[in-house]
Amino acid sequence: MKKFNSKSCEEIMTTVYKPIEFVVDGLLAQGLYILAGAPKVGKSWLALDMCLSIAKGEKVLGQETAQGTALYLCLEDSYARIQNRLYEITDEPTENLHFTVMSESIGSGLEEQIENFKKEHSDLKVVFIDTLQMIRESTDNGYGSDYKELSVLKNLADKLEIAIVVVHHTRKCSDSEPFNMISGSTGISGCVDESMVIVETKRGSRNAKLYCVGRDIENAEISLQFDSDLKKWIVTDEPTASKSKDNIFLAALYVYIQKKIDFTGTASELVTALKSISNEIFYPNRVTRDLVQNGYTLRQYGIDFLYKRTRNGRLIILHYDRERDSSDSKTSGEVTVNSLALKV
Repeated sequence: MKKFNSKSCEEIMTTVYKPIEFVVDGLLAQGLYILAGAPKVGKSWLALDMCLSIAKGEKVLGQETAQGTALYLCLEDSYARIQNRLYEITDEPTENLHFTVMSESIGSGLEEQIENFKKEHSDLKVVFIDTLQMIRESTDNGYGSDYKELSVLKNLADKLEIAIVVVHHTRKCSDSEPFNMISGSTGISGCVDESMVIVETKRGSRNAKLYCVGRDIENAEISLQFDSDLKKWIVTDEPTASKSKDNIFLAALYVYIQKKIDFTGTASELVTALKSISNEIFYPNRVTRDLVQNGYTLRQYGIDFLYKRTRNGRLIILHYDRERDSSDSKTSGEVTVNSLALKV
């Protein structure tokens, strides 16, 4: 008899899962993405800029990148055209960026090609596929066909823990909702983790908006202008102050556990103990959430976390191992909460 491979609510809420890693901060994480726009609007220039920036570990669209290998499937181009574009955008080659002008299609070898490339380049961060139509087997653009084909790439991106960005076209007709302009059925936008649509404010103006909506990002509208000299899309929005990602609770916990080494007790008892470290108000009902969701950060600071259910209630067990503390704080002398910024 077949059964569901289910997990209880408590198991899910107390398990430390690997956090989402962004390839382009706040814009591109691990998963499947669509980058859509009208023909000749400049999608490929944006794709090339993103690939090159990730390969070099440089900012793109004003955002930090996680440096690593990038693979660009330029399936509508030749190597001579790629060379011309590269010389337009940079004079510094990098070994981290790779190109191919031919590939198999979805379900007929493309997944194996990408997997084999990942085996050869373990630091692979992103794969750009330009364009979707070049890797499709089916001519059916119905919801079921769109979703089924893209779900293959979605599963592959999740399996390899990389970002796969598929370049696609928009319809000729305009729409007040940019994501309705993505060519094909809603199966495309429904399957991907994020949709990015670039729309010129006026055709040929080289001024555009990049509309972004996804599961792991905040919805955004980014104003862009294409710099004809640099051959890059430049963000023209006024910069806004980024929200602080400092976690005062984790900082206080780190200072406390460095001194005590071990802790076993309830969430309320931990909050009480942290009063000797910080004047901040911490809430017991949020303690477990912060510990679980930041488990990877805690491990980097040499802190092991265990959540145990007993007859007397739920206990939090913490242990600090200085030898496994990869931070600079362990050797920086007296550490205080204000001097320590734990980023989450």
